Amino acid sequence: MPEERTKRGRPHGQDELVFLALGGLGEIGMNAYLYGYGPPDARKWLMVDLGITFPEGEDDPGIDVIFPDLRFIEEERSALAGIVITHAHEDHIGAVVDLWSRLGVPVYATPFTAGMLKAKLAEYGGKHAIPIREVKLNGRFQAGPFDVEFIEMSHSIPESSALAIRTPAGLVLHTGDWKLDRTPLIGGAPDEKRLAALGDEGVLAMICDSTNAMREGQSPSERDVAKSLTAIVKEAPHRVAVTTFASNVARVKAVADAARAAGRELVVAGRALHRVIDVAIDTGYLPQGFRYVDQQQFSEYKRSNVVCLCTGSQGEPRAAMARIAENEHPDISLDKGDLAIFSSRTIPGNEKAVGWIQNSLVRMGVEVLTDNEALVHVTGHPRRDELRQLYAWTRPRIAVPMHGEARHLKAHAELAREAGVAEVQVAYNGEIVRLSPGPVRIVDDAPVGRLFRDGNLIVPSGDGPVRERRKLAFVGIVVVALALSRRGELMAEPQIAIDGVPAEDADGEPMGEIVLGTVEGTLKSIPRDRRRDIEMVAEAVRRAVRSGVADAWGKKPIVKVLVSVIEGKG
Repeated sequence: MPEERTKRGRPHGQDELVFLALGGLGEIGMNAYLYGYGPPDARKWLMVDLGITFPEGEDDPGIDVIFPDLRFIEEERSALAGIVITHAHEDHIGAVVDLWSRLGVPVYATPFTAGMLKAKLAEYGGKHAIPIREVKLNGRFQAGPFDVEFIEMSHSIPESSALAIRTPAGLVLHTGDWKLDRTPLIGGAPDEKRLAALGDEGVLAMICDSTNAMREGQSPSERDVAKSLTAIVKEAPHRVAVTTFASNVARVKAVADAARAAGRELVVAGRALHRVIDVAIDTGYLPQGFRYVDQQQFSEYKRSNVVCLCTGSQGEPRAAMARIAENEHPDISLDKGDLAIFSSRTIPGNEKAVGWIQNSLVRMGVEVLTDNEALVHVTGHPRRDELRQLYAWTRPRIAVPMHGEARHLKAHAELAREAGVAEVQVAYNGEIVRLSPGPVRIVDDAPVGRLFRDGNLIVPSGDGPVRERRKLAFVGIVVVALALSRRGELMAEPQIAIDGVPAEDADGEPMGEIVLGTVEGTLKSIPRDRRRDIEMVAEAVRRAVRSGVADAWGKKPIVKVLVSVIEGKG
């Protein structure tokens, strides 16, 4: 429980530095963080990242992506100085296009990240004119009371940056996603000297990535994966298909280099990959002469002469690898003896979809290779030795673990204490953490939640159509249409539609007959003078049908009763 609440036991109007997550604390994904400076009733805010997470199977039927609920900062939008993006992964940038209009502030990003955001905007047909302020790599800018410096880190995408956020209350280091890869295939290594210099300057608090806080050791280098992929492709007798995160430019280059080293042609399948490659060429992370062919040319090459780079490493049903596994891709097919490499780690929640694709490929006779069998993927997040090294360089007074589930945050907190950090605070979405003045503590709560993108609409998660769909998935629906006179007399045979309900009961009686009998019995049981109340009749039929089906089936379906009032004799 919080030790104290804002507006209690505190001098009125005292400036404070606070930290708040609208997403990303207690979960992996949907990163959206806020830093506030000023008195409690007049803070200025800075947002760091605005990302998405993905639906979690049967709990979110029909949902495309999930956004953080921004109602807290929407009410404070006039005090929001800007949005700073640490890197271009969807869980950090994916909600910007959809939710920016609710905030209407400048978006700050380095060149590659800005290019990815502009590419997403182009897909929306210029729907929003978002003011993107491009900041050079390792650049610095001012937004309200926040002096923000980008610091290059290594990750699984170019230009992933930590943020040194300077305020009158002190310096906060927000790490973003990172690892200590001193031999990255794309981009520079982490700026160790700059990180150590920040430690000398004095770091009040470090808000740090916790994804791999439970794993000992140090993460392998991306260059090690590149060597492994080259060896695997050279030894493959037939076609090779590689699927990975489209945003992993280093992996794209590694696959291209492996294809070239084996004397094979690189085929690229998937719109997301084309978009990332274009931005990487524009920003210099891939050469201007980067050569590949489109999927339509796949069939022109012999089985031993092609490597296909595909989208779909997380089981996305419309991505290239899923369509290949279903034998439904218009241009690409795999046969017995071909090799499919999953050059990624499955995100929790995607196991079922990825497993289905891999099993489908195996049934086709395709060899499937994952990071369980070979070095075809490395994480982009720090293990415990890397965390220890960062704490040794920066020496923060306060540590707040971020970007992780509860178990990751707990493990990170224990490591931070072992590393000598004086104050460690574990917090979750919605908890406002005061970093200064005084000891770190949770001082207040903010409303948090989730929004769903449902087709072209953004809807709340707690009620509305998604909630109804969840019910439908479990109990089905029965629709009864009645034609009644104004006096409540039945003017025609009731019409019934049933979906998601068994066709008959255990004795073989059709469920439609059970419903029809229940409707007729209910109508007869209502006194004639009370049938004029059409709403009462409809509700009585609804309750009776629901109960009748429950008696026959053991489950209560959703029941809708539609009543048409017919003018006439009755």
